[in-house]
Amino acid sequence: VVLCDIKMPQMDGLEFTTQLQTLRPEIPIILITAFGSIETAIDAMKRGAFNYIVKPFKLAEIGVSVERAMEHRKLLCDNTALRDEVKKSWNLGNVVGKSAAMKGVFDLVKRVSQATANVLITGESGTGKELVARAPHFRSDRKENIFVRINCAAIPKDLLESELFGYTKGAFTGAAGSKIGKFEAADNGTILLDEIGEMEYSLQAKLLR
Repeated sequence: VVLCDIKMPQMDGLEFTTQLQTLRPEIPIILITAFGSIETAIDAMKRGAFNYIVKPFKLAEIGVSVERAMEHRKLLCDNTALRDEVKKSWNLGNVVGKSAAMKGVFDLVKRVSQATANVLITGESGTGKELVARAPHFRSDRKENIFVRINCAAIPKDLLESELFGYTKGAFTGAAGSKIGKFEAADNGTILLDEIGEMEYSLQAKLLR
């Protein structure tokens, strides 16, 4: 995170913001000034500044702004990583097979890629179920959105519900903040519930509901 004054010799903060956005757009910039105006604030945001703070300010205000800027940067980096994953072409090209049985799998994947229904993929361990699960996502209209995978067998049963559905602050003892669930995170994308058969029956009922 860069904290930068607007009034500086040689180059002002607005021009600095423009140049840094060209070189390192993922770095959030917080501009600080004693000469605040709506026009300057709008100009700063148009140039890519994350926030605009007018002097005099409180350290707590700066602290909150820095924390939010760091969270914003993490989201950008996560998004970039996901898009890089998409560019790896997780599609039928990653599933290799020439047999009649595999041709049937390929044809089925192509058909379900355009559907919005839930899809159940079964098969023995190591047969490539996750590869097959990714293929419809990256052939569908959702391919620009997130693909979320969660292993239902690897998460303790008392934590899995919170992972899937999230929770709000104060919902239970120890819930100091709010957390979005995997379903909300996968909105407009695809969620893969790996090993769904290992999920507790009571949670399966909630999932169905």
